[in-house]
Amino acid sequence: MTLRELWERGEPTVGTWLVTPSDLSAELLGRAGFDWICVDGQHGLVGYEGMLTLLQGLAIAGVPAFVRVPSNSPEHIARALDAGAQGVVVPMVSTREAAEQAVTAAKYPPEGTRSWGPSRNVLRVPDYSAAVANRRNVVAVMIETPEGVANMDEIMSVPGVDAIYVGPNDLALGFGREQNDPEQEAVVASLLDGCRRHGVVAGIHCDDAQTVARRRESGFHMLNLATDASLLYHGALHELAVARGAEAAPPRRTASYV
Repeated sequence: MTLRELWERGEPTVGTWLVTPSDLSAELLGRAGFDWICVDGQHGLVGYEGMLTLLQGLAIAGVPAFVRVPSNSPEHIARALDAGAQGVVVPMVSTREAAEQAVTAAKYPPEGTRSWGPSRNVLRVPDYSAAVANRRNVVAVMIETPEGVANMDEIMSVPGVDAIYVGPNDLALGFGREQNDPEQEAVVASLLDGCRRHGVVAGIHCDDAQTVARRRESGFHMLNLATDASLLYHGALHELAVARGAEAAPPRRTASYV
């Protein structure tokens, strides 16, 4: 199933992020049952060659893939899509103009300015064409600044913006609050309401399964569960603690990448 088909089902989806350049991790998590997986090219440890390898591993596993690009750059967006990503997550989008720039970079003419160079896509998509790509690819933009919150309606109304992905850590930093501050939760809720008004998918990064459940209950549909690094770390903590006689590992968290 493609990302576009997942979106059109209208059901909550759960994915995870790859922040380490391990093709084995990509294949293992790709076979774990996630609806989608995102390669983090912004804050992860993944360069272009590593991104390509991870996308190949995810293709073998049969799971659709996003790439979070390093910045809202036409070059970064086009190269991620040329390498085989079915969608891009574009960070730090705070204005309508920035959202339009992201969509334009992701679409071939006449809908955008992406130049022709599909690379891996012609191997994977029957009858690949500009029109097929424009329909198939998903554009998610990140609102993670106070300016972006103020401009949410303008951003969400841009044609071609399929999803809004909330970066809770940067958003809280921008407002000078902790994530669990009630005022900060109200900001997140306002973004969810905005997505409902404009008919775009609401996404958010979650550090653990409990947060995923809470965000899904509130109405978010694009739910990210942790990262490959944190899943490995916490899995090891838990198993080691049980092996040593404890009922569970002590509550610890690695740094979030969103």
